[in-house]
Amino acid sequence: MDSESTQQQVAAILGADPAPFETLISHLMSTSNEQRSQAESIFNLIKQNDPNSLAIKLANLLTTSPHIEPRAMSAILLRKLLTRDDDFIWPKLTHSTQSSIKSLLLTCIQHEQSKSIIKKLCDTISELASSILPENQWPEILPFIFHSVTSDSPKLQESAFLIFAQLAQYIGGILVPYTKDLHSVFLQNLNNSSNPDVRIAALSAAINFIQCLAIASQRDRFQDLLPGMMSTLTEALNLGQEATAQEALELMIELAGTEPRFLRKQLVDVVGAMLQIAEAESLEEGTRHLAIEFVITLTEARERAPGMMRKLPQFISRLFAILMKMLLDVEDEVLWHSAEAEHEDAGETSNYSVGQECLDRLAIAVGGNTIVPVASEQLPAYLAAPEWQKHHAALISLAQIAEGCSKVMIKNLEQVVNMVLNSFQDRHPRVRWAAINAIGQLSTDLGPDLQVQYHNRVLPTLATAMDDFQSPRVQAHAASAVLNFSENCTPEILTPYLDGIVSKLLVLLQNGKQMVQEGALTALASVADSSQEHFQKYYDAVMPYLKTILVNSTDKSNRMLRAKAMECISLVGMAVGKDKFRDDAKQVMEVLMSLQGSQMETDDPTTSYMLQAWARLCKCLGQDFLPYMSVVMPPLLQSAQLKPDVTISSADSDNELDESDDDSMETITLGDKRIGIKTSVLEEKATACNMLCCYADELKEGFYPWIDQVALTLVPLLKFYFHEEVRKAAVSAMPELLRSAKLAVEKGIAQGRNEIYVKQLSDYIVPALVEALHKEPDTEICASMLDALNECLQISGLLLDEGQVRSIVDEIKHVITASSSRTSERAERAKAEDFDAEEGELLREENEQEEEVFDQVGEILGTLIKTFKAAFLPFFDELSSYLVPMWDKDKTTEERRIAICIFDDVAEQCREAALKYYDTYLPFLLEACNDESPDVRQAAVYGLGVCAEHGGSAFKSLLGEALSRLYVVLRHPNAVQPENILAYDNAVSALGKICNFHHDSIDSAQVIPAWLNCLPIKDDLIEAKVVHDQLCSMVERSDRELLGPNNEYLPKVVQIFAEVLCAGRDLVTEQTASRMITLLRQLQQTLPPATLASIWSSLQPQQQLTLQSMLSS
Repeated sequence: MDSESTQQQVAAILGADPAPFETLISHLMSTSNEQRSQAESIFNLIKQNDPNSLAIKLANLLTTSPHIEPRAMSAILLRKLLTRDDDFIWPKLTHSTQSSIKSLLLTCIQHEQSKSIIKKLCDTISELASSILPENQWPEILPFIFHSVTSDSPKLQESAFLIFAQLAQYIGGILVPYTKDLHSVFLQNLNNSSNPDVRIAALSAAINFIQCLAIASQRDRFQDLLPGMMSTLTEALNLGQEATAQEALELMIELAGTEPRFLRKQLVDVVGAMLQIAEAESLEEGTRHLAIEFVITLTEARERAPGMMRKLPQFISRLFAILMKMLLDVEDEVLWHSAEAEHEDAGETSNYSVGQECLDRLAIAVGGNTIVPVASEQLPAYLAAPEWQKHHAALISLAQIAEGCSKVMIKNLEQVVNMVLNSFQDRHPRVRWAAINAIGQLSTDLGPDLQVQYHNRVLPTLATAMDDFQSPRVQAHAASAVLNFSENCTPEILTPYLDGIVSKLLVLLQNGKQMVQEGALTALASVADSSQEHFQKYYDAVMPYLKTILVNSTDKSNRMLRAKAMECISLVGMAVGKDKFRDDAKQVMEVLMSLQGSQMETDDPTTSYMLQAWARLCKCLGQDFLPYMSVVMPPLLQSAQLKPDVTISSADSDNELDESDDDSMETITLGDKRIGIKTSVLEEKATACNMLCCYADELKEGFYPWIDQVALTLVPLLKFYFHEEVRKAAVSAMPELLRSAKLAVEKGIAQGRNEIYVKQLSDYIVPALVEALHKEPDTEICASMLDALNECLQISGLLLDEGQVRSIVDEIKHVITASSSRTSERAERAKAEDFDAEEGELLREENEQEEEVFDQVGEILGTLIKTFKAAFLPFFDELSSYLVPMWDKDKTTEERRIAICIFDDVAEQCREAALKYYDTYLPFLLEACNDESPDVRQAAVYGLGVCAEHGGSAFKSLLGEALSRLYVVLRHPNAVQPENILAYDNAVSALGKICNFHHDSIDSAQVIPAWLNCLPIKDDLIEAKVVHDQLCSMVERSDRELLGPNNEYLPKVVQIFAEVLCAGRDLVTEQTASRMITLLRQLQQTLPPATLASIWSSLQPQQQLTLQSMLSS
């Protein structure tokens, strides 16, 4: 179309006759691609050249067109143009156009009759108002809404509340001054409106407004709305309006998730009403499921209302009973017995699925102390009943609650195991299946206690279940349960059962049912993995079967079987080792290579299993694997570079992603957007990233040719927020890549590249890690990132420049601040009115994770201090305001220990340059020497030793106090108990350093024999070598105080030498040992025979023999 005819068309569209414009809008909805794309280009042209006319035309069309579709489309297009994003045209419009649009929109909302268009108009008005109200550019809007809320028209009332609801969500702060008016409007309509649509809209607005109030006392003013909120729900149900009731329930669920404490004062009434709905079998399943979701959401709102729901045990018991009843909704579907993978859920209903999922969530949310008594009360009746469905339900529920109740169930293992094992003989195969399922789940959640205490009952029972040829699905499940059991099992427990289990699994491998074969392969793989070299005995019997399956399973229907065979072969190979596996490995690799080259469909499981199998083969074969890397790497990189398959839609759009349609899609709602992500793509990507990390770790410098490609792939994934496993793998790989590069340069296999290459890689990786750390939302991954950063710093060392050190130090300040604020938040939670022991336990676990973060901060600072020594001190000065508070008594043991270790590093590495800190830190250090915590004591006495060695005169004035503090540690009655022994060894070492470096300033005749009496030390192997070397030096220079008057202490010295030398090379270095032997030979030659004989006789016979052979060799 030429430009002249386009201009004519545009002129007609924008002319006085509304018809051409309406035609353009209808063409935008056309099913003909050509017509639609032509209309789009003209629409965009007008938007660019004449936004004023376009906006007015759209608004006029809304008020004048008799046709619903163009009006609806017009509302949608206006919303897009008036929303603050790339298309936002509002600032380009003239003042008069803006005024016209605002008044036309308010006119439309009053006259429009179509419900769906009214909703779209409310969206448009809300979007625009939230953009321009903050600048006070629409002063008429709030008076208009308040007026509409009190009008006689239910439609207008509903619209006003819908707009309020959105404004509260987008710009709630602007509505807060109207709290009093809003309260009375909400109260009036929730209690008195006879129109269900108005009440739902008022409910939505009230809930959104309550959520935007920041202060609890402001929210509490709305407590009296709760009865009206609940009656909106119950009246809708009484009138049979379940769609309305479900809307109300969804809104209440949102409130329960975000402001659970708002419900606290009326909790009994609210939860009671919800359980009544859940119990009413006359209602639609969807309604009952939402009522259950509300109660579960309340139990899960731990951070905002810790312990609140555990105060209502009668409700937990009622909810448990409701969920148990839902588990009974299962049918004995014929297809289930066919043992085809796709019929695994045959006979299960939506009630059954909800019951199952909610039992799991309930147990995790309220914990074992609350759930186990309820289960113990309700399950026996189910197990005693004649109906198979009840037995089945009891076993399924045990499996579902195990994760949340593990600590309490472990205390009652006998009872739990009996319940399950008694059902293995049940007449009904679905009950037998459920019993096996429960054992599998319990093996995971209650391991390794279950394995240690009950292996002699569980494994034989599972072996018998594998003989259930009447029910192949039960057989297959028994094999899968062997996998769960053996994952938490030591080789010692498993080995006695291997003969029986392996022979049964070999029988199942030859079974005609694919599901049974797959189960057997998975079990064999796991058994091999858990029994390691003990599996060698079965290798020759098992491997031929595995290779046959691998080679022959070529049909599409057998893809999973082939994939499992790969997994099994690679795990068996790793278990038995390179020598045993070498010949078969070559053959297996040939098969994998031919598969790798073939065209595979996107949903073929082979890809993911093959990625993992290659990596295991690499671990097994080590450097022998290098020739295969050129085959393995290209597809692996391709999988690691997969883009996430993401679809984004509006959270309230009509074409919502139906979550139940596709198991491989996971949906999350962010604001008003619903994001769907294809999980299979993410899982393949995560597997590939993990494998890249494995290769770099295993092959070291051999990985050099791929470092650049892998770094370019993985570094951006440090901020891949769609999937935690991808981030974790990328984090773990960073130090491995740097290490591979450094080793390749050092060993001269980096194609002529030198240290500059390592620096370039370090310059790419380290800043990226620091930046990712700054944005990381997950505490556990934060700790991993700090750990990886520390490893990178150790490898890069002096290659880091000052700017990088500055950014690391700034990030450490941020980490400490963020961690402190999380800790304060948890302390606040502990003050909540319903806080109880279970919450305390959960908080302890969270605090342990936080300590891991502090631990890593200490490690990084230690590395920086060791690397840069005194040059790091200006940064240390900056950090001191963050570190000094960590010494406080109210901080955790771990924080105090870390703070002391950091100072110890400074004193040790910076020596004279660190003396200026002694006045500040030594008083803390001396006090910490007698701390209750052995870990803090150990760090403190170690620090005293460092200061004694390097502090010179700065330490002298504190000698007296230092000695008395050390004596307290050494003379404590439990000093050498296992928990205190490391602090003791370090105190001995510190005392030795005082003897050595401050010999003339102490009463040596008293202190040195006291030190000698503590020797040898045997637990802290690093300090042992230092101390025993010092002893050796003192004997070599014939230290008077050490040997004592008339060599009185010489027998003690010889006895220490004997003990140390007889312990191998744990307690001394090679060099010190040979010096000790030389000294003993000198004594042999110089001491009178009688003295020598007397000293010799004080040694144990074994020591005498060992020393004699050392002295004569």
